Amino acid sequence: MFVLAELKDNVRIAPELFGLKLPEAIKDEINRKLANKVLLNVGLCIALKDIVKLGDSIILPGDGASHTEVNFRYIVFRPMIGDVITGKIRSCSREGVHITLGFFDDILIPPSALQHPSRYEEAEQAWVWEYPLEDGNTHDLYMDIGENIKFRVSGEVFEESSPIGPPDQEVPSSSTGASTSGGAGSSGQESNKTPYRIVAAINESGLGLLSWWVQQAQEDDEEGGEEEEQEEEEQEQDSGGENE
Repeated sequence: MFVLAELKDNVRIAPELFGLKLPEAIKDEINRKLANKVLLNVGLCIALKDIVKLGDSIILPGDGASHTEVNFRYIVFRPMIGDVITGKIRSCSREGVHITLGFFDDILIPPSALQHPSRYEEAEQAWVWEYPLEDGNTHDLYMDIGENIKFRVSGEVFEESSPIGPPDQEVPSSSTGASTSGGAGSSGQESNKTPYRIVAAINESGLGLLSWWVQQAQEDDEEGGEEEEQEEEEQEQDSGGENE
């Protein structure tokens, strides 16, 4: 789930930080620059692990800061395909079940990857697994917000989010009102891009809400206990008949 990424960067240290030791100043600057940021095709940066190599520090003409080439290792959140992780349900929509890990929220279980058959309850804003019973009926198991859920990572999506330029100048609504509203909408869509998201699945035995399988295990234990009691009673009856 967490990996070490070997990275290289040219770190700028401002003159007011020259009083600190160079490694300490560089560590603070790297964490300030990368912590909680997504690097394309790398993952979500968590914290600096260590500095591998420090190059020579130089001062460029017209800039009083020092520039140092640094090789370092950074702790990154990027689960592998097939990893099984436990999170919490953040919300449900027709797009699927949205999951959070507390520090990462962009996890989606699409409807096709839910337990089959499942349906979406608009009034409850929740997905429901129609669990089949032995008598042919079904029992509704709701996926409520805040429930702990175990899922398998099935895919990942990186998107490059380019900086958005300044908004277009306002144009009188009488001339091109429709075109200005369309432009604003497209800019809003670009700004809402998610740089890194995970696609998950729970359509396997043992995956899904933890409460489902705990309840099933308790029922299996109860059934097993009843069978053992019946066997003990039969053995006692058999032994009693032999004694007679």
